[in-house]
Amino acid sequence: METTRATATAGDGAWVVARPGPVSSGDGPLEWERRPPPVPADREILVEVEACGVCRTDLHLAEGDLPPRMPRCTPGHEVVGRVTSTGPGVTEFAVGDRAGVAWLAGVCGQCRYCRSGRENLCPASTYTGWDRHGGYAGFVTADARFAYPLPDGPAAEELAPLLCAGIIGHRALSRANLPPGGLLGIWGFGASAHLTAQIALARGARVAVFTRAPAARDLARDLGAGFAGDSYDAPPEPLDAAILFAPVGELVPVALAALDRGGTLAIAGIHLTDIPTLNYQHHLFQERTLRSVTANTRTDGHDFLTEAARVRPSIHLTRYPLHQANTALTDLAADRVTGVAVLLPD
Repeated sequence: METTRATATAGDGAWVVARPGPVSSGDGPLEWERRPPPVPADREILVEVEACGVCRTDLHLAEGDLPPRMPRCTPGHEVVGRVTSTGPGVTEFAVGDRAGVAWLAGVCGQCRYCRSGRENLCPASTYTGWDRHGGYAGFVTADARFAYPLPDGPAAEELAPLLCAGIIGHRALSRANLPPGGLLGIWGFGASAHLTAQIALARGARVAVFTRAPAARDLARDLGAGFAGDSYDAPPEPLDAAILFAPVGELVPVALAALDRGGTLAIAGIHLTDIPTLNYQHHLFQERTLRSVTANTRTDGHDFLTEAARVRPSIHLTRYPLHQANTALTDLAADRVTGVAVLLPD
């Protein structure tokens, strides 16, 4: 049900996943729910939302690929806003500060993964817009220890995509083990990929992009990719590393076959369709490596935001008013979004 501007005023409620299912069917899976701004608990901040990026993970949640972990969950984990109040024990932010609320919402801090700097693997980890309400709303709460301080200068809509698309792309690039000056292959060219490509190029890499969307191929060339072809095209030369952003398992053998000896393929998405049978000699022999990417650590987030402030990647935005959240997800599913979709308050 696409609500009207009159009924979806940012401050009076939030979108919730009422009926997980295909976004193309009828009214859509999101429903507007009126509710007052939440009250921050201990160590929490309350943030008034200035912008919220639309991530493919939100689409997976809305369509049921990721079953909601709480009833009537509000999606959105690329949130930029102003702190309007703080709960007891908050020292990281003050009222009026600009804050970013990202995917990783909490960890136990005690398990062997947390103690060894791998909090992204914490079995008790929680996530914004999955375990707790996210930013398709007027207000959102967050644990202050997991929020990011943001500068006042850039527009909120330009900062929002950095908080997931950028951070996850940063970790995927690290997991891909791209050698200095190497050739990076990227499958899919949406929000995360178009930021990751620019970071790789700024580090001195070469980039080849493979995507089914002609507009995305054009954007890739505009941003500096030396090659942009269809998802099943052969690369101009064997790849030193690759990242699969498209949630399409049948592209895994394609990307592995495109790797040079010793190359690594990192799969960046939280959801992937089934992978076809791999042939050891053709896809993995000669020390080719297949790796997954699971969330991120807070160190990843701070490191990426520091690098992004230096590189200042160009962000290709498609803006939607908050009341068109279902439309934004539908357009994302249909490859009508080139770059990044962002929701803005009505």
